[in-house]
Amino acid sequence: MSKEKVLHDIQHWERQWKDYRANDFEMMYDQWMNKSFQDMSNRTKKKFFHQIDQWLFHTHAYIQGTAFQNEARERILTSGRIFQSDIDHIEDMKNLTIDQLTYLAHQQVAKGKLYSFAQGGLTGTGGLLLLGIDFPAMMILNVRAVQLIGLTFGYEVNHPYEMMLSLKIFHAATLPKRLQKEAWDDLKRELEHHTSPFIYEGEEELTDETWLEQPMKHSMKSLFILMFRKKLIQGLPLVSMAIGATLNYQLTRQVTDFALRFYQYRYLVEQGELD
Repeated sequence: MSKEKVLHDIQHWERQWKDYRANDFEMMYDQWMNKSFQDMSNRTKKKFFHQIDQWLFHTHAYIQGTAFQNEARERILTSGRIFQSDIDHIEDMKNLTIDQLTYLAHQQVAKGKLYSFAQGGLTGTGGLLLLGIDFPAMMILNVRAVQLIGLTFGYEVNHPYEMMLSLKIFHAATLPKRLQKEAWDDLKRELEHHTSPFIYEGEEELTDETWLEQPMKHSMKSLFILMFRKKLIQGLPLVSMAIGATLNYQLTRQVTDFALRFYQYRYLVEQGELD
């Protein structure tokens, strides 16, 4: 894999938005959501989404402080030393080639998909406790997946700029596909104003009403699981387990694909391969 091949893959991946057309259901949803928030005061809306943003910030910080994440960081460094023995810090990962970094990032992607698939399958058993924690658990798993891809490419995601950037990547990746192109372009522009990993000077607001489609999809998934949880096959609710596992897997695939393409693009920019 060459830098030209990676660039071609990114460009091919970007074409998904050019060919995408919103269906009637999505248009109706947009109208309904806009109408629902029209009657809400700006202050109430701002407070509501501020609470969601704060939850994401705290989630990011919590993950960074866990022993599980520290172990993952060490595994990334150990994997990097397979290609270059003098890698001691996360920033040293940037010395690897795009082929090597992509290979290592794919390992993180595969693990993230596996965790989400397993978590979705457990949720599909229909237990009310598991259903109740499914959405926050999926958000945590996917925020962590973005962090691990960023670490693999050599970025310390506990620095202010990298923290905000990783959360913006997560936010953009979980948006409806019809809105992702604008968010992708915003992330590209974000790189143009990057000065220091210790300073973030951009907007700190992440979520708004456009992001709420993701929780709505989650609610629909939970409803389907509840509908099919009593349809047992050999004593197991296999249909509801398949629904949970498949939909969680698809969300993580969407998030990790987005994050991988962005960090590949960032590598090419910083290597001077792109104007």
